[in-house]
Amino acid sequence: MFRSRQRRRLRRKLDPKYRRFLKRVMDSKKGLAVGEKPKAIKTHLRDCIVLPQMVNGIINIHTGNKFNSVEVKPEMIGYYLGEFSMTYKRVTHGKPGVGATHSSKFTPIK
Repeated sequence: MFRSRQRRRLRRKLDPKYRRFLKRVMDSKKGLAVGEKPKAIKTHLRDCIVLPQMVNGIINIHTGNKFNSVEVKPEMIGYYLGEFSMTYKRVTHGKPGVGATHSSKFTPIK
């Protein structure tokens, strides 16, 4: 049960780079004991659709400067890999510095 965008893309055939990636994921899971985790596969393919063959595989998804490790679960089927690896950090604002507001101009500096 894929959404329409994913169905359209799969109907138009997978690009060879996605087939090679899928083969590497399946090979890493092959011949493992029950409960054993497979070797992580690195990829830059953030627009790759999660397929049922990838379930229980471990994929390191590139964010632009590092790789985030993601274990594929059955609920992820039909989504893109990039949705599970954020490319930016959440903005956290500190305290305002001197001159940031009009009232801070008159606060004593330690």
